[in-house]
Amino acid sequence: MFEKATVYIVDDDQQARESVTALVQSMGLTALAFPSAEEFLEHVRPDTHGCVVTDLRMIGMSGIELQDALRQHEIMLPVILITAYPRTSLTVRAMKHGAITLLEKPYEDDDLWDAVREGLLRDEQQREKRLRQREIRKRLESLSEKQQQVMEFMVEGIANKVIARRLDVSIRTVENRRHEIFEKMQAKSLAELVQMVFTVREEVNAG
Repeated sequence: MFEKATVYIVDDDQQARESVTALVQSMGLTALAFPSAEEFLEHVRPDTHGCVVTDLRMIGMSGIELQDALRQHEIMLPVILITAYPRTSLTVRAMKHGAITLLEKPYEDDDLWDAVREGLLRDEQQREKRLRQREIRKRLESLSEKQQQVMEFMVEGIANKVIARRLDVSIRTVENRRHEIFEKMQAKSLAELVQMVFTVREEVNAG
């Protein structure tokens, strides 16, 4: 399922990097290791596929700062943090920013395995969602200005005769535009159309 995904290990401790890398490879997954967050950031792109396992405390940029930098660069890789010095405030901050978990050293291999699987699954789900949002956005952009006007009223649940009155057009015109909207959006029902619109608005709000 995750054959195209890569687990990125970021840790300034060589022994720790090698240990996590060996564990990830034993899962049959591809692993790439980096000695610093700065070096890792030079490698990744917004379309990078996988998840990140990083130490919380490192020379230079910390694991938390790396997590923030990924978000700023719109790189939505799930992050797993590891630390020997857990603090409640850092744990809360990491989780609020979308970390999969924060594992305390020494951790059980099974716990890291579970976290990596969860990270890769979440990455796959996020990727599918972004592709869906992109496709819906293209369909929305194909609508004419007049069709967009009608669609906005439709999404608000306003009846055809009210839409016609507000736009100063005939009910037949509204009905025709509704039909065109359903065709271009490839929606089979109003409920599906509303779901599409809100899927894209969710993307905008998240950004």
